[in-house]
Amino acid sequence: MKRRPFLKQISLLAAATPIACSLGATGSAPSEASSPVVLRDESGEKKKLGVALVGLGYYSLKELGPALNLTADCYLAGVVTGDPEVKGKQWAKEYGFPEKNIYNYENFDSIKDNPDIDIVYVVLPNSMHEEFTVRSAKAGKHVICEKPLAMNPAECQRMIDACKAANVKFGVGYRCRYDPYTIATIEKAEERGSDNIHFIRSHAGYQMGENLEQWRLQKALAGTGALGNMGVYALQGAIYAAGENPISVSAQEFKTDPIKFDETDETVTFQLTFPSGAVANCATSHNAFMNDLRIDYTGGAYIDIDQFSAYRGQSGKTNQGPMDYPKVNQQQLQMDAFARHVRDGEPNLVPGEMGMRDMQIIEAILLSIKEGGKTISLKDLVF
Repeated sequence: MKRRPFLKQISLLAAATPIACSLGATGSAPSEASSPVVLRDESGEKKKLGVALVGLGYYSLKELGPALNLTADCYLAGVVTGDPEVKGKQWAKEYGFPEKNIYNYENFDSIKDNPDIDIVYVVLPNSMHEEFTVRSAKAGKHVICEKPLAMNPAECQRMIDACKAANVKFGVGYRCRYDPYTIATIEKAEERGSDNIHFIRSHAGYQMGENLEQWRLQKALAGTGALGNMGVYALQGAIYAAGENPISVSAQEFKTDPIKFDETDETVTFQLTFPSGAVANCATSHNAFMNDLRIDYTGGAYIDIDQFSAYRGQSGKTNQGPMDYPKVNQQQLQMDAFARHVRDGEPNLVPGEMGMRDMQIIEAILLSIKEGGKTISLKDLVF
């Protein structure tokens, strides 16, 4: 879908659909959700596709679940959890799906026999992304996998190959690509052209809580820290602002709390160079709040987005004045778009190959850090 019609479609959708904030301060599921009606067309094909969430942590509870109450092209049809008796049944009651659609991690493969479920959304620690993407593909289910796509590019490739072998669709949970501010930034960047870019600044980070047991602090589960979690947003922002892939990267790592961040990175800065000559300075952190994207062009033109990778609350301006776009539920738009990709063949804005490209760049960033900030070539990116 071309970006301008897509942005117009988002505007219309936002006007007719409540955003996630309207679900309450916690963003939790409504307590009286009714069983969804799965509409079919004249040929008997589904109009709304069933989604199963694999992993019921914070992101599923506070964002994906509520968003699936708003979606027009898909709905929450089931869950996969390590606690099917309590947590699973609670979700079934809240969202109105049958208890037969509750799975655990051991019996997950039997999901292949469930026609209610068309799409599996993997929302697990990074170390489990490959396993459950491959198992979902072998079960004949289309897959969305949260970011970062995997622990390394080799895992990404196996995930892509498994989905291709099973002839299922594969996407990455890059929700920001469906936000009007992102789409407008991409359009404006395309209009001005990468040859006119003077400098890009892209930052994404937050201050992590004090729970030292959380999986994002464990290298075996997360692979990286802030770099894999928030750094992908800074990386994505720089790439779509430039409108081209980078050709080299150099990076540095800093730790102000080496005890807490003993196993994973805390704060990483990295610099990207692009074929046009544009340069991006990026930063990410699990110990500092940062969330902005700015593109400066020759001649004084600019695009400046605050909270560019946040779930909500974006604002922006250009040298021509303020940017004012609808407030949307990014997860709703993301999941509906993937459902249309599966059902109607609509283009996939966030294919698995994009996630693999970003994992290749992350690996190069880690190599640069290891080698004291050495510039690393990015000539072999896959997407």
